[in-house]
Amino acid sequence: MGRMSDTLTDERISYLRVPDREELPEDARALQDAGREKFGFVPNVVRGWAVRPEHLVKWRAHYDLVMLGDSKLSRVQRELIAVAVSSVNRCEYCSTTHPAFLRVALQEEGRDPHVAHAVQSNPYHAVHDERLTPMERAILSFALRVTTSSHEIGPAEVEFLRASGLDDETIFDVAQVAAMFNFTNRLANATGLKPNPEYHDMGR
Repeated sequence: MGRMSDTLTDERISYLRVPDREELPEDARALQDAGREKFGFVPNVVRGWAVRPEHLVKWRAHYDLVMLGDSKLSRVQRELIAVAVSSVNRCEYCSTTHPAFLRVALQEEGRDPHVAHAVQSNPYHAVHDERLTPMERAILSFALRVTTSSHEIGPAEVEFLRASGLDDETIFDVAQVAAMFNFTNRLANATGLKPNPEYHDMGR
């Protein structure tokens, strides 16, 4: 049996059927409209995953809570986790979109946007990159453990994060961002989700 991807054309954004906007309930259409207003295009994630609109809306609400909600983690720190986890999971969609978001966030802090490429290329080397703060390197190390060996995490790893300056609520946030991207990466890979080409130039 051939791979499902063998039947796809370059124009397809998902292995699955992509519903027309007119088919969608109001809350799913609102997500697409918000994406167009923010970026100038509709992100493929809110088109492709609209095949299950209720699931899309609830996933997006959780994403917004984790990535944009109240936390001591900065936008840069959350995007560092997103990029590192997505790189390890070889998620084409998130390894394209979130380096773009990280480049923008780094520039907003007056930092080197090339850090995004370093984390995307090899997150295991990035934990030693001196352009990152010691706290950021600790966060990345923990996120990688959540991704590849969460069953081995013990009190020592949590104490290391505490010693790096994170309180318990923020440690939970680090774990939650990493876990959410592990879920999202796997769903994106399984559905063959393709990133919008506009992300490649964002923040450059």
